[in-house]
Amino acid sequence: MRDFIQHYVNQTQFDTPTTETSRRGFIKLLSSAGAGLTLGLHLPQALADAEETSGSPFEPNAFIRIGNDDSVTIIIKHLEMGQGVTTGLATIAAEELDADWSKVVTQPAPVNATEYNNLLFGTVQGTGGSTAIANSFLQLRYAGAKARLMLVNAAAKVWQVSPLTITTQNNVISHLPSQRSAIYGQMAELAALQTVPTDELVTLKDPSNFKLVGKSGTKRKDHGKSNGTATFTIDVQLEGLRTALVAHPPAFGATVTSFDASETKKSPGVIDVIQIPSGIAVVAEDFWSAKVGRDKLDIVWDRSGFTKSTNALKKEYVELANTPGASARNDGDADKILEQSSEVVEASYYFPYLAHAPMEPMNCVILADKDKAELWYGCQLQTLDQFAVADVLNVHPNKVMIHTLFAGGSFGRRANPQSDYVVEAASIAKQMRGVPIKLIWTREDDMRAGYYRPMYVHKIRASLDESGNIQAWQQRIVGQSIASGTPFEGFMIQNGVDASSVEGASTLPYHIPNFSVELHTTQLPVPVLWWRSVGHTHNAYSTETFIDELATKAGRDPVEFRQSMLEKHPRHKAVLKLAAEKANWGTPLPEGKGRGIAVHESFKSYVAEVAEVSVENGQIIVERVVCAVDCGLAINPDIIEAQMQGGIGFGLSPALLSQITLNEGGTVQSNFHDYLVLREQQMPKIEVHIVPSDVAPTGVGEPGTPPIAAAVANAVFAATGQRLYNLPLSLS
Repeated sequence: MRDFIQHYVNQTQFDTPTTETSRRGFIKLLSSAGAGLTLGLHLPQALADAEETSGSPFEPNAFIRIGNDDSVTIIIKHLEMGQGVTTGLATIAAEELDADWSKVVTQPAPVNATEYNNLLFGTVQGTGGSTAIANSFLQLRYAGAKARLMLVNAAAKVWQVSPLTITTQNNVISHLPSQRSAIYGQMAELAALQTVPTDELVTLKDPSNFKLVGKSGTKRKDHGKSNGTATFTIDVQLEGLRTALVAHPPAFGATVTSFDASETKKSPGVIDVIQIPSGIAVVAEDFWSAKVGRDKLDIVWDRSGFTKSTNALKKEYVELANTPGASARNDGDADKILEQSSEVVEASYYFPYLAHAPMEPMNCVILADKDKAELWYGCQLQTLDQFAVADVLNVHPNKVMIHTLFAGGSFGRRANPQSDYVVEAASIAKQMRGVPIKLIWTREDDMRAGYYRPMYVHKIRASLDESGNIQAWQQRIVGQSIASGTPFEGFMIQNGVDASSVEGASTLPYHIPNFSVELHTTQLPVPVLWWRSVGHTHNAYSTETFIDELATKAGRDPVEFRQSMLEKHPRHKAVLKLAAEKANWGTPLPEGKGRGIAVHESFKSYVAEVAEVSVENGQIIVERVVCAVDCGLAINPDIIEAQMQGGIGFGLSPALLSQITLNEGGTVQSNFHDYLVLREQQMPKIEVHIVPSDVAPTGVGEPGTPPIAAAVANAVFAATGQRLYNLPLSLS
């Protein structure tokens, strides 16, 4: 990703904010510090002669603010979209700071790719790929530890004692030998005068001394979502604000031939009708006026560019899967071994397009003036959106200010490298400068506009040796590339292979001496995008169900079969063993019930899941899921458990219900009545077991999703003897 980032960084220079801390009022601060601070001695002359401070908060770095009121503000550089990152990041910084959790508040970071970049992306500010905690872990530990050391050094100067004799806990600095103490707020301004220490001068905590990290019961800091007090994009109100809706093409690749807006302009509340690159925008006083006005538009569309339907595409994909593709991995000589094998096991799999369907559809508020713009929305890729808006408005990127709000879900949708809905908002604002515009997509807009998880077809062939071990495996994958045509193409696609299309298959951990994975990348006008756990979604299903089928063919237990091929992958083996043990693997179940297992690594986390299902009248009911996860050091066990539960529930929707289908180039589904997702009463009982670890934390937002569909399908086989190759699963 770094090459792509550098491409953008080279186009501009980001302004790095600086903090100027005055010393006026410092003497006054110390002399009126209150009962919690007992000086017991005169101030050093250098400090006594200092000019008064201004009362500014202590800002030792870009992430920590300590106020004179003893509040601790932690700046959150990643989008909170329900994954709990606000609490997780605050926990890391507060731990090393020895902050009082009840006094910790959080604040979204401003747009500044120099200060708030994702360290795993390069000089790009953004959230995705389950990287938020992983890339911030050491950064925020050092931020907190440096702030703490500066507070300690300030107290040591005041008390004229060695910093080594001072301790901190819950926003309190203490010198036990002299029984003196002060709260952080009382030392904040003096701490601001200290030199910021380098990493080498800071000692991070030993994990055995953690008081927040790894502990359950920590109160979350993303409060407001459950009681309606949180601010989302739709809540933003500005003086003179207007609401915009866009009429999008009814089919992918369609364009406007002509349109008549005369009736729309007569509609009450409608202010203007504007043609933009993505369609026809109706701007009105409020949402309903815009909606009614849009319904009155008379648009003639040219739909000749793409008229295919799902069945036709599927047939083309199946034909491609029967031919060699670009090589993603080639160990040994799978083709030769399969040609020589007397018996080859073969299976083909189908995965439909999938919508992200977050509960909050796409929306954005923008106010554009002549040379600058200000936006309010749940922004996931701040740097890319900043440049995209600047390009539309022909302003400098530094003149685009983004206020990052909570997002009501994303699952990858808001991290669009083409900034589609944000560009749409900017295109409207460009023609109405000085007027705040709130762009709103309805659920139908959101469902039919695309940027889906691509449709895929897989074909796998394998053979076993006389001992029941896999001797050859050939897998062919057919589907669109999410990187093709984007700035990511140059480094995500190598030798004709989009790494995200084959991840989880080309990286299969099992020891198979002759192993081949090939890819056919199709070119279609249907816009596609990463979707929670990206390529791991379909590759985990095909590989883990096929592994199960081979275990049955070999007459071996599915858990033992997997373990025998994972000698070089102890973390896979550990979660596999833990999940099996906790699920009572091997114990009998009543007739009509089955138990299935799957294990998969994604985003450097390892997850095994056991599903228990029952089959009644042809209906698959998932009753219980046991999940074991190794995600490195557990920052917040409660959030990890919640994310595993959420990822499993999210994965059960396409496993059992969800699919996007096309008819003559357009999307059939429009809302949750025909794009079905898991309902509350369908959610199984879920047990989550976290493997203790002292290695650096890895992702949890996505890794719970890939194994679940395979575990369910394997359980269905155990219950019925029927293998299922197409999603969503159906026994009819």
